Amino acid sequence: QVQLVESGGGLVQAGASLTLSCAASGRTYTLGWFRQAPGKEREFVAALRWIGNIQFYANSVKDRFTISGDNARNTVWLQMNSLKSEDTAVYYCGAKVLSTGRYDYWGQGTQVTVSS
Repeated sequence: QVQLVESGGGLVQAGASLTLSCAASGRTYTLGWFRQAPGKEREFVAALRWIGNIQFYANSVKDRFTISGDNARNTVWLQMNSLKSEDTAVYYCGAKVLSTGRYDYWGQGTQVTVSS
């Protein structure tokens, strides 16, 4: 069983930066960030695979967001720069475990609001 706790959301102006953190309990294979804007489906943002420290990004954020992590602390951070109004969403941390290879565990979500 994996539990995830996110923090770091808030209200910022366009062009500002924000860092989200996700702390996981239990063994994880990959930690990722997803977001869901009102009226839209949840979409992938970024992920970090612990083995090989491999990062994955959605095209819409890869030049502005950076995911990093501390495997020993089972924690990842999402550094978001040059935020745009379209980045406004609830951001969710998800965890993959080796046994399934799927995002089976989710945090409660943290709101990010970017005002233009």
